[in-house]
Amino acid sequence: MYKTVMLAHGAGGKQTSELIDQVFKAHFSNPDLTADDAAVLSIAGGKIAFTTDGFIVSPYEFPGGNIGKLSICGTVNDLSCMGAKPLYLSCAFVIEEGFPMEKLEQIAAAMEKTAKEAGVRIVAGDTKVTGKGQVDNIFITTTGIGQIMAGANTSGKLARPGDAVIVTGDVGRHGCAVLLARNEFGIDADITSDCAPLWDTVKQMFNTTKNIHVIRDATRGGVGTVLYEIAGQSGVGICLDAEKIPVAGEVSGICSMLGLEPLYLACEGRLIVFTPKEEAQSVIKTLHECPYSRNAAVIGEVTSDMPGKVIMKTAIGSQTLLPQPGGELLPRIC
Repeated sequence: MYKTVMLAHGAGGKQTSELIDQVFKAHFSNPDLTADDAAVLSIAGGKIAFTTDGFIVSPYEFPGGNIGKLSICGTVNDLSCMGAKPLYLSCAFVIEEGFPMEKLEQIAAAMEKTAKEAGVRIVAGDTKVTGKGQVDNIFITTTGIGQIMAGANTSGKLARPGDAVIVTGDVGRHGCAVLLARNEFGIDADITSDCAPLWDTVKQMFNTTKNIHVIRDATRGGVGTVLYEIAGQSGVGICLDAEKIPVAGEVSGICSMLGLEPLYLACEGRLIVFTPKEEAQSVIKTLHECPYSRNAAVIGEVTSDMPGKVIMKTAIGSQTLLPQPGGELLPRIC
């Protein structure tokens, strides 16, 4: 075990899992503690989903959004992944002394607009102001509650051999947009974050079929990390078809230049969906009719071979093991 916390512990990969297992799970373990995007809790009259998330993106503005929009989307999407209609959010701000009031207004306005689109109310909050240098501009934490739809039952533990693996759009866009917004590489490319609230997308999928086993949003660590998490939770193997994974040409170009793998770059408006093969085409048809998933695609399938592993079928027909994510490629993307 590491003697100090490293940046890699917040990247969403192997070190994050180790930190959760060795520290937080070891102390917080209880029947309701979850490895999914939100806890599912029973109450009188049904079930709710409950989640919380911290946002420390740098820079706090990026093409396609800012930390305010991101904070709403992240929590709304975590609830949605459990089949829950987002109802209420709280938000906590930690703001550095000297932060421009005009920028704070813009962040609050983005939160208002995104919450309205998602149909969720911000009902409580907290504000702290720190001394100069104690926080990098502004951090936001949001907590959300949602009502789980009748018949919805999703979890990373429910993937089954024979399931189709669907991604709801091109991958790696958010991570790439944030990377370029830092102006560290002198690269000029027109890449916009995919940051979006996805409750309506999930609702439309469940209106098509309740036979959906897993929904996850591919945030920290991207699609590759999420697939490894699901493979481990369910004790299954996952086989991907490299040629079917949608990647925007500009994102692919940047990744080639910088030696990055799009599957490990963050998305903030993309879902990974596992559903039986016989349901896959109807789900894809529905996704293509939703504004944030018009290029959704089946990218692979769940197998009983090599449980806990993700295999990639290449363009020439060979198979290779997708490396298990680890380390810190792109800090501060959410």
